[in-house]
Amino acid sequence: MQKLWALGCRLCRQYEEAIVYLIFGVLATAVNILVYGICAGPLAMNTFWSTSVAWVISVLFAYGTNRTWVFKSKSRGAAAWKEFGLFVGCRVFTYFTDVAFMWVAVDLYGVRFVPVKYMLLWELAAKFASNVIVVVLNYIFSKLIIFKKKKS
Repeated sequence: MQKLWALGCRLCRQYEEAIVYLIFGVLATAVNILVYGICAGPLAMNTFWSTSVAWVISVLFAYGTNRTWVFKSKSRGAAAWKEFGLFVGCRVFTYFTDVAFMWVAVDLYGVRFVPVKYMLLWELAAKFASNVIVVVLNYIFSKLIIFKKKKS
């Protein structure tokens, strides 16, 4: 049992960044879906605007958590603004991925084949599926472009 515990601790340390990213990725996805649901449901916004509002709020949440707890960035001043610009720039790419996915899933497919009483549930399921793709792409961009470690 002690060897198993030691192995678990070693794996957690080895993959800490990916594990913490996954935790905050799930939280950012929850924020995105919750805001989308509020916009699409009670506020009756269309798919594009619901997706857009959810994106802005979840990107701000994700930047704060990624910078602070995942990649532990120490950038300040102009370097921090550059980092934020890269973060938002890469997220714009995945924003268009999200909008395109939602347009196909909801506006093209959903309105034709999903009964009205299940439409919001369908939209939330599509939003979840879209977010899985987006989280993977965002991790790749964050790791390779935005928060890449400087070589000593």
